[in-house]
Amino acid sequence: MLTQVDQSALAKAARTPSFDGLKLFGDGASLADFSRLYDQGHVTGFTTNPTLMFKAGITDYADFARQLITLIPDMPLSFEVFSDDFAEMERQARLIASWGDNVYVKIPITNTKGQSSLPMAKALAADGVKLNITAMLTLEQVAEAIEVLADDTPAILSVFAGRIADTGVDPVPVMRAAVAMAARKPLAEVLWASTREVLNVFQAAECGCHIITATPDILKKLDMAGKDLADLSLDTVAMFRADAVAAGFSL
Repeated sequence: MLTQVDQSALAKAARTPSFDGLKLFGDGASLADFSRLYDQGHVTGFTTNPTLMFKAGITDYADFARQLITLIPDMPLSFEVFSDDFAEMERQARLIASWGDNVYVKIPITNTKGQSSLPMAKALAADGVKLNITAMLTLEQVAEAIEVLADDTPAILSVFAGRIADTGVDPVPVMRAAVAMAARKPLAEVLWASTREVLNVFQAAECGCHIITATPDILKKLDMAGKDLADLSLDTVAMFRADAVAAGFSL
């Protein structure tokens, strides 16, 4: 039978966040957000994509990227190509890679016609370009991507676990399998992408993922990890009350 001390220790352990070496990457397109996260020291890398940059109102891709590289010269930064033509995609990839040793080039698994990007990615990997193969949702895609990676060049395999979950499918078995498959490439890391909630951070760690990328809002919520649920209930009630008073509600 557990003593009261044992029970308290177990309860404390259950509330203590443990990410088992999982790397946290910031995701977005705000230099201010990235600078703040970098200074806080909670993340070890950053990712962005054309959609996030568009939503942030960025019109000069290269200028934004170079500012970010200057701001954060010592952490992995992933920038995505945006052409739909493979020859132009490769040109963009090589240009982006030339911007810094900490730069990873995001290559979508296919173009918009469903044609595989992997033959082009294989040539890049063979030339030492650090790749982030992105927009993958199936294990077949992961298996094919692993085949083109170079053994001596770091690479990231971005599997969109959040989008898998959006379809009603549990992404956890997929991510576990992806990690197991990637083990044959010593410098390949599996990234849990399209993160939806703090729970995903714990799921990614349990799956053995190397990286999870998340928006600043989700990263901020990590402060709640392990919080006593009764205390959180009280905080929620207090928030409702304070907002009702601030609104001046009356009946």
